[in-house]
This record gives sequence, C-alpha cells and structure tokens, in this order.
Amino acid sequence: MNRFKLLSIFAVMMASLSCTTPDALAQRTEFYGQRKSLFEILPVDSSSIVFLGNSLTNGCEWHELFGNPNIKNRGINGDTVDGIIERLDPVVAGKPTKIFLLSGVNDISHDLTADSIVTMLMDLVDRIHAATPATRLYVESLLPINNSFGRYRLLKDKEPVIKEINRQLAANAAEKGYTWIDCTSTFADADGNLDASLTNDGLHLLGPAYLRWRDLLAPYVAE
Repeated sequence: MNRFKLLSIFAVMMASLSCTTPDALAQRTEFYGQRKSLFEILPVDSSSIVFLGNSLTNGCEWHELFGNPNIKNRGINGDTVDGIIERLDPVVAGKPTKIFLLSGVNDISHDLTADSIVTMLMDLVDRIHAATPATRLYVESLLPINNSFGRYRLLKDKEPVIKEINRQLAANAAEKGYTWIDCTSTFADADGNLDASLTNDGLHLLGPAYLRWRDLLAPYVAE
C-alpha cells in the first residue's frame, strides 16, 4: 500500500472521529474515570441537591450559579444512561433531598432509538425511587441541538428523536412519580433549534445559557 493510500485511510479515520461528539469519545476516557472515582468519595447526604447527567451538567458550577453549597454536580462528559446507572450507588446512598436528571443525547449519537432510550431512562428512574424513595426526582427534557454548526454529524437529522424522547418522558411523569421539566422553550429559537447565541458548537452551552437554565430551575430548587 503506497503512502498516498495510507494518508487517505488516515484522513477517513480522523473524519470519522471528528463526527463523533466529544461526549461519546470521552465516555470511557481517563477523564471519565477520574471524575467517576472522585464522585465515589465525595459525600452526598440528605441535604444534597444532586445534578446528575452528562457534559451539559458537567459544564456548569451549579453551586456557584445558585449560591447554594448543598448543590452537588454529578455530571460527566460523555455519559450515557447506562453509564449513569453504573455510577448511581454513591449518589443514592446519601439519600439526597432532590435529584435533577438530564441524560440521553449521547445515547442518540450512538444511534439508539427513542423507545430504547426512554426504556433505559425509566429503568434509571425506577432504580432511584427504589434506592431512595424520599428523594424528589426531577427529569429534564433533552435540550434542542443546532446542526447548522456542522460539528456533530452523528446527531445530524436526530431532532425528531429528541422530540419523541421528550414526548414520552412528559407522558410517563405521573405514572413514574417524577416532576417533568420541559427545557425546550428556554433554549430554542423560532425554528426549534438550540439558539445559536447560547452555544459555540451546536450542542454545548455558553454562560448565558446556564443563566437561563438557572432561572428555569430556580423554583424547583427552592420548593
């Protein structure tokens, strides 16, 4: 095989990696392991308000944003629903007063169906309720994305999957005993995409977006 063909194959491989979300690539990297091991030793207790999720949760200093030292960030870049299930024990063992859960977009990038993702999320919900029945559980909708940035090709044309997951999550709230929080209008533009002013890659959020998120969640955090 000549040098040109080798370079061509390498270019294709790199292009394939570049179309994978940073979350998906980070799922089991050193950073994931570092953060997971940290969460295994950091305390959660009955006064804790836990924010549980992936990079969207990981990307904010929630306790500073709310001015509340009881808030614990348990987000990890790249996490999926099954990943959260795997690391759930240190969270629920402390019987926190509240859990705010956001997960699913990385599962979409792995080409899972809306039905399968919701099934896994309901399993996660059941596990939380079983382990800590007194904890108030808030399930947040998947946030809109903006594919005009061209960054995450594995999320291209996946907007209908996001909408279907959110529809099912909203429909299951009463039966499954969680509070449903629809974040869509907080972050969406007139076309239903993630507002371009709130992101620099079409998926992850800039500071002003977290201010909007704080204002949306503040009544739930305070109640």
